[in-house]
Amino acid sequence: MREAVLVTRPEPGAEETGRRLAGLGWEPVLAPALRLAPRPMAAPVGVQALLLTSRAAARAVRPGALPAGLPADLPVLAVGEATAAEARHSGFVKAEAAAGDAVSLAQLAAARLDPAAGPLLLAVGQGYGLEVASALRQRGFRVQRRVAYAAAPAPGLPDRARKALADGRVVAALFFSPRSAHCAISLFHEAGLAETAASVMALALSPRVAAALRAAPAPLAWRAVQVADRPDQDSLLQLLGPRLAKR
Repeated sequence: MREAVLVTRPEPGAEETGRRLAGLGWEPVLAPALRLAPRPMAAPVGVQALLLTSRAAARAVRPGALPAGLPADLPVLAVGEATAAEARHSGFVKAEAAAGDAVSLAQLAAARLDPAAGPLLLAVGQGYGLEVASALRQRGFRVQRRVAYAAAPAPGLPDRARKALADGRVVAALFFSPRSAHCAISLFHEAGLAETAASVMALALSPRVAAALRAAPAPLAWRAVQVADRPDQDSLLQLLGPRLAKR
């Protein structure tokens, strides 16, 4: 029986993670806990830089995607390298990466930018980015926080994920954000599969994600919760390793 890994991140990232897992010899089972949808957003004029808190934000504000448009040479500061790479792929010429969290993004902006040079455009998901905006405003920056996309809970676990969990084939699950962790936990309960978590290793992108996983209400209790050394996908997958290494 092939061992499977549950992927709870939203699309299109879930598919990419699935390919990485398959390359490591694991069977990926995609079960996005959230569904992302772009939100209409007019690009402000005169901003000195664009700050991105996620890959979804980078996709939503690519050059030419907004009514007023954003110039391709606008400096971009991204929360991490994956988001910076997405920004470059979307058409931005200059994209620099922070260390993977809100604190490091605010620190990078403070080090690279001048509060007197103009406002910053902070593109975020609905309900996100408040910490970054507050930290930068305290440093004297004018921050225009704009919602570029919204995330809604998935209506349920896909049939394939239900079967894999019920059959006991899922040995690990990947969690990329506190909200997706909370939503995935709700989906386990709603499907009547909460007790299957006892055989699942929960792998968290950050300590905040791990805290959300550990706060799961009974009867859901993970076999264990492990946290990536750095808040990026490569570090998360290192917790899992190649399947052959488990034999």
